[in-house]
Amino acid sequence: MRILLIAGAFNSLTQRVHAELCDGGHQVNVELVTRETPLPEVVRRHDPELVVAPMLKTAVPREVWSAYTCLIVHPGPVGDRGPSSVDWAVHLGADRWGVTVLQANDEMDAGDIWATAECAVPEVGKSDLYRNEIADAAVEAVLTAVDRFASGTHRPQPQDTLPATARTGRSRPPLRQDLRRIDWHRDPTGTVLSKLRAADSQPGVRDELLGATWFLHGGHPEDTLTGRPGDLLATRCGAVCRATADGAVWIPELRPARRPGEPRPVKLPATLALGDRLPPLPEVPAPLDAPDTPRTWADIRYREEGPAGFLEFSFPGGAMSTDHCRRLLAGYRHACARPTSVLVLGGRRDFFSNGIHLNVIEAAADPAAESWDNINAMNDLVHAVLTTTDRLVVAALGGNAAAGGVMLALAADEVWCRAAVVLNPHYRLMGLYGSEYWTYTLPGRAGPEVAEQLTRRALPLTAAAGQRLGLVDRIVDCDPQEFGPQTAHLAVRLASSPAVHARIATKKAGREQDEAERPLAAYREHELARMREIFFDPDQPYHALRRAFVRKEPAAGTPAHLNPGAAGV
Repeated sequence: MRILLIAGAFNSLTQRVHAELCDGGHQVNVELVTRETPLPEVVRRHDPELVVAPMLKTAVPREVWSAYTCLIVHPGPVGDRGPSSVDWAVHLGADRWGVTVLQANDEMDAGDIWATAECAVPEVGKSDLYRNEIADAAVEAVLTAVDRFASGTHRPQPQDTLPATARTGRSRPPLRQDLRRIDWHRDPTGTVLSKLRAADSQPGVRDELLGATWFLHGGHPEDTLTGRPGDLLATRCGAVCRATADGAVWIPELRPARRPGEPRPVKLPATLALGDRLPPLPEVPAPLDAPDTPRTWADIRYREEGPAGFLEFSFPGGAMSTDHCRRLLAGYRHACARPTSVLVLGGRRDFFSNGIHLNVIEAAADPAAESWDNINAMNDLVHAVLTTTDRLVVAALGGNAAAGGVMLALAADEVWCRAAVVLNPHYRLMGLYGSEYWTYTLPGRAGPEVAEQLTRRALPLTAAAGQRLGLVDRIVDCDPQEFGPQTAHLAVRLASSPAVHARIATKKAGREQDEAERPLAAYREHELARMREIFFDPDQPYHALRRAFVRKEPAAGTPAHLNPGAAGV
């Protein structure tokens, strides 16, 4: 079926719906929509059999929905209306939520219902929830709705005919900053966390700190450190710890308020954002093997279960700065010093990695130099994984990965993905040639022809498509919360298998043979020569593309690779 996706951005949900529909054999095109987009003209040009809107902030005009069936994906249960649905779910501490696929009409979120799906709401940030439980439910509902439409016999159900018990949601206003405001002297830690998590990626919680206005992004509980409510208590790995009425929270990122006439500020690690404003505070490290109780935040942890080691990490937005890469490399070396036969890299829910940290690069005094430092730090980490020959390394992707993050995963002996993962194994949309030894690992797994297609077409892949192409070795079909436990069970079984030591020996011999044919240093030298030319040439598109990306500048139109003629591999 010819399906047109219309969306405000090619975000994680739009990418996943696109990839899932392509896997289902549909011909899928995409148009990015703003208030200025002549949508009737655009839709007529595509002449689709069905229009699907996975993420749309503007109303579909009557001229479109009266001529084409337009399915709107609303991230809320039946009866829910308003633009802040997922924010409210986290803010109110809901246990269950849902997604409704409804037909566009004159009133936002009021159309006839084609499909619904429910999901759990764990204690995570809004963006994590959106990319995982909400996205799982959305894909389930979209695929059901598409099948029903294709049948030609299904009739959607008007909302006003549903019994009151079926309408579990209600119309809610936008969750504005006055409702998100934190009262540091009165709000307990649980309330503060709910407010921070409901705004973690966007828009952040507006607050006053150290004589300036900031937006706070993300929050994690701290059970040991205490102080006067509102005070900053400590720093850790770029985050700040701030006292609440009954405890404290860690805040990983801050974004300064925008000043008139200035470009949109970028979100940064909290200590980097505060800069000289930050008073002298103790840097309180968390041990790499810190237990879960008492609760304290750490972005890198190591643990063991019998013969298997687990190096878990989670960085906001999946971005890895020079500091992130160096600290993760130190953790990796610690893990490799332990007597295990299998080492699992990753394993947490949400993003695995999206490669270099474009926000930190953009904010640097010398973005070219920071780009260079960052890519070299990523290369050092990937090299360590590629040259580990005394154990098997498993990359466990509980969430999406892109660019250098995919190549980090491909450096492992096996790649395990949650079934819902979306992979973007390419760099060109940021104007980059790419590095992280991709010219060794990607053709080595997928073959030179497929590797060239993946990097040129720059389209998202499902985990299932990745497995068909040789990028993924195992798919774990489970809920987001179950990925860690299931991965652990599989890793312990692998580490305990009689064949594991023979596999390690075979791996070592294979690495030695590859090194003799062409050293890893040659791949690195070739890739970095290309990257250096890009980084240190101010006229290269990378610099404008990076700036537009981190400052969330609206796209001028739909990128060419999403237009008709672009197809999956």
